[in-house]
Amino acid sequence: MRDTVRAACAIAGFAALLAVSACSAADSGGTSTIRHVAGTEAAVGARSPEPSASPHATSATRSVTIAAVGDTMLGDTPDLPPDPGTYLGAVEPVLDRGAQIVFGNLEGTLTTATAGKCGPASHPAKNCFAFRLPPGYVRYFKQAGFTVLNDANNHSFDFGPAGQAQTVRTIHAAGMAQTGLPGEITVVKANGVKVAFVAFAPYAYDADLLDLPAARSLIERATREADLVVVYMHAGAEGSGADHVTGREEYYLGEDRGNPEAFAHMAIDAGASLVIASGPHVLRGMQFYKGHLIAYSLGNFAGYGDFATSGDLDISVILHVTLSATGRLESARLYPIQFTGIGRPVPGGTGIAFIARLSSADFGRTAARVSSSGVITPP
Repeated sequence: MRDTVRAACAIAGFAALLAVSACSAADSGGTSTIRHVAGTEAAVGARSPEPSASPHATSATRSVTIAAVGDTMLGDTPDLPPDPGTYLGAVEPVLDRGAQIVFGNLEGTLTTATAGKCGPASHPAKNCFAFRLPPGYVRYFKQAGFTVLNDANNHSFDFGPAGQAQTVRTIHAAGMAQTGLPGEITVVKANGVKVAFVAFAPYAYDADLLDLPAARSLIERATREADLVVVYMHAGAEGSGADHVTGREEYYLGEDRGNPEAFAHMAIDAGASLVIASGPHVLRGMQFYKGHLIAYSLGNFAGYGDFATSGDLDISVILHVTLSATGRLESARLYPIQFTGIGRPVPGGTGIAFIARLSSADFGRTAARVSSSGVITPP
């Protein structure tokens, strides 16, 4: 498995070009500032009809459906799929099934930069993995239906500030929203509902998962900027042995990856309506906390040779969640996927049963109930 290592640099947040982004920086007194980029709110979900088209409908009566997947790459330059335009074709209909917003974690960069954390491309350091795709590959993400890509992960800074900045610019130029940088709140509008995305990872070059007071402040700020808030966390240990949520601080290769359960509960206490996650590269269970769904890991979604695909790493899911404009869960469902070749996702596999089993084992009376068809209901 291509492992992940931590880069030791920080970067200031960017204001999203095609989403309303709020950049907040906590000072020593715990206060923050916020900046809106005027006229840049993205109306996403144009591929799907709006279910509440009546001009008399208020935001309180509207709902929004979000499709979400885990870690996603389409190879690593120069090892790229021979058919990038069709690589996600088998799962595109599932992503687009009634969803106005499609969210994914971009586990790497879209950049032409060559100077990265692993040294020169001609002589990279051993056991160091820096992921990059040609910037033009952004069109394949958009073609698949993605509307929001996340940068809060341990590979967003693989090629330093230049690589991260080019990735952000590339996503925006393609007409998609992006989130996950320090102090960043990204608001997109779907079906008349403002949805804020705030994403965290345990690194200084992302919105920092390990700084709980600052994270809580940013989430609370997001609740004042939108009708509902979705929090993403790149948290937890990695690999097939990391499929259980421990309820404790989790480490990988000596690196603190946070306490996913504590962070998710804090996020909901701060006003999040939904918490989704990836990073462990394996599926994890789901829990309800104060009526809100937490998906502790959506595993991998696509990776042309980027991720291991053996055993439990060979299965994943696409999560669909419908929320009211007030953040109430209206429905949720899992669609199973499995990997063919060297990481191409196709429908099928045992991901639903896997998550159902883990949910029950890890969370007991607060576990999400997952039917054999993938329907998720509160306990």
